[in-house]
Amino acid sequence: MAVKIGVIGGSGLYDIPGLTNVRKRAVVTPFGEPSDEIVSGVLGETPIFFLPRHGRGHRFTPTEVPYRANIYALKSLGVTHVISFSACGSLKEDIKPGELVVLDQFFDRTRHRADTFFGGGIVAHVSFADPVCPTLARLLYDTALSLKIPAHWKGTYVCMEGPQFSTRAESKIYRSLGIDIIGMTNVTEARLAREAELHFATVALVTDYDCWRYEGADVDITDILQVMKENAAHARQLLATAAPRIGEAGGCGCASALANAIITERSAIPQGREAELRLLIEKYIK
Repeated sequence: MAVKIGVIGGSGLYDIPGLTNVRKRAVVTPFGEPSDEIVSGVLGETPIFFLPRHGRGHRFTPTEVPYRANIYALKSLGVTHVISFSACGSLKEDIKPGELVVLDQFFDRTRHRADTFFGGGIVAHVSFADPVCPTLARLLYDTALSLKIPAHWKGTYVCMEGPQFSTRAESKIYRSLGIDIIGMTNVTEARLAREAELHFATVALVTDYDCWRYEGADVDITDILQVMKENAAHARQLLATAAPRIGEAGGCGCASALANAIITERSAIPQGREAELRLLIEKYIK
């Protein structure tokens, strides 16, 4: 299958310079409309599909983001790989604002959002022990090193609900657990991408030290926005260099994550749910 890359851009990353044959696509899914129109184009020779996570103009809180529609829409356009760029806070002294982390693990603290395509008469249990594609993640990290972008290999991301930032007590507890990064979006995307059998990796763009490090001042949104601009430039550079090489990635099980995961008997699946999920499950229930 030809590689098609979906790019989910978070705060500060809304466009991809260098795209040719650009067009906007309005997509409707069984889970509603995605955050915004999907911008498609070609970067070099690689098809790219860009989706602003919070919508253009930043209209959706982390809880309100239509995650299922976003991932389903990318899948429906033939996307095979998803790179998620996301602003985050650091919980470690040596992970500094302006640096990036190619993550390998998540700790989920969300509580108000839908994070599975299944339910309503069909049950599936995918493996999520290793929640990102190892080959895609490694390629992104190696590319960052080649570009001399300050990057960290592997890390754990705690996903809080938001939209408020952490209390100081929460921040210190997460640090005591050995967690590296804190954010509000990525674990939900990772869960859904696994169910959609997409190769998924997260590049966490560090904007601040959360509130654990500050004695007299808390996280300041003005400072964060300035670092975001710098991080966005790194993200664009990383994507432009990595995209042509993503076809080299392989050797993982992402594209067959549902192979043994659907538990419900075929005859018991409601017709309406089968129709909604046909894009994801058809090859397993014929």
